[in-house]
Amino acid sequence: MFMTLLAGIVMISSPVLAQIKDPEITKAENYLQNLRTAKADFIQTSSMGQRLSGQFYLNRPGKLRFNYNEVKDFVVADGVFVYFYDSQLGSQSNAPIGQTLADFLLREDLSLSGDLMVTKLYKKDGFVSVTLVQKDDPAAGEVELIFSEVPYDLTRWRVTDAQGETTEVLLKNLQKGVAFNDPNLFGYHDPKGRKATNE
Repeated sequence: MFMTLLAGIVMISSPVLAQIKDPEITKAENYLQNLRTAKADFIQTSSMGQRLSGQFYLNRPGKLRFNYNEVKDFVVADGVFVYFYDSQLGSQSNAPIGQTLADFLLREDLSLSGDLMVTKLYKKDGFVSVTLVQKDDPAAGEVELIFSEVPYDLTRWRVTDAQGETTEVLLKNLQKGVAFNDPNLFGYHDPKGRKATNE
């Protein structure tokens, strides 16, 4: 579940978008580049229908956190690794940020080109959708970012992994430019006090 987490239509669907800087892509890129810190409530829905809610925190570059209301699971990126804590198993797994789909969002220099490729762009009912893949490995999965046009804000994303499983995260009560005073918020701390083993 977590690895798929860290996506009447006018549509363009072509790898050529990777080479043509559409104004909507530039607008999305500028928005994300300026999104340095944020927090929001979220509702996460899997392709199997599982629904969870919680709180999302972002501190770019390199750091994010998802806390869940219904379970004691959490996801945290500390600037180097993304950790996934499974409360049911009582264990964690992790991966370097650069090997996860969260990498593009957590970069210092955020760009929707280079090693990324925009494969779809469409506008419908006051929303703009931008779909991204890794240029060198498009089969690894895709991220669809959905923005409201007025005001222009990130409202949700959908992540589809290499197996075709999709997870959607809907953001609510998004606050940008927030200050985080808890020094432990973006660090992995095992609930049972065990030391993390990085893979």
